[in-house]
Amino acid sequence: MTWNVWWRFGDWRARREALLAVLRAEQPDVVGLQEVWATEDENLAQWLAERLDMEFAWSPSPAPQRWQRRLSMTGEDREDSGTIAFGNAVLSRHPLLEQRVAHLPRGTGEDEGRTALQVLVDAPQRVLPFTTTHLNSSPAESAVRVAQVGEVVRFVADGYQRSDRSYPPVLTGDFNAVETSDEVRVACGYETAGPVEGFVLVDSWRFAEPGANGLTWDRRNPWVARVHQPSARIDYVLVGLAPFSGHGSVRSVRLTATEPVDGVWASDHAAVVVDLEP
Repeated sequence: MTWNVWWRFGDWRARREALLAVLRAEQPDVVGLQEVWATEDENLAQWLAERLDMEFAWSPSPAPQRWQRRLSMTGEDREDSGTIAFGNAVLSRHPLLEQRVAHLPRGTGEDEGRTALQVLVDAPQRVLPFTTTHLNSSPAESAVRVAQVGEVVRFVADGYQRSDRSYPPVLTGDFNAVETSDEVRVACGYETAGPVEGFVLVDSWRFAEPGANGLTWDRRNPWVARVHQPSARIDYVLVGLAPFSGHGSVRSVRLTATEPVDGVWASDHAAVVVDLEP
């Protein structure tokens, strides 16, 4: 599963409960989370993991200032906004054998401190190399995202080599890019040459039911409608090519968190849930 949890914006206390409710209902084995917040006293990933009886890994951004400025303008956390961390996290029902972080290219503008977090999951039958990331957000920064994707895919390929290579790698995240974009095509490596020769990642949404639009950024959500941008599919679960045995192949894919929980939208993003052949 992958989910951008909208950092500390809005009524984050009520949203935190809604996040927990969705994760508790879905019961995913492994989750990549983006826009995870942490303070000196509390970490959202740890808070969720403790209540879901899951392991967690956390990777703070080295440059959270842009997000802290945005938060200070909302008034919700005005006094302590400059001390709240921003980053990626992984929740897992199985032990985590290894954790690594890659720092992504910044481009020519402000450094947004983008990273990729990678873990090796000690799944029951074999080791799963699992990575989650969050790319630059401006619609005009496709070139930056292409550079970031290059670094991420090399990181994923290296993590696969560090595993027992019996289970295809999984890359999740908010790419802030539509499926026809250069950055997504480069990430997959089968319509456009990828950064690692012979290394291909499959967009799991290709296995969706016919007619499913997969809109993870949907104007039905009032937090999306207010920014006056079109609906789009910008969150992905990419899976390495499965062996002939079918291990790790995509069995199904769908969205969740597409409706409010007791009147509360958990995030401005919907989540993607993928069932893989064990």
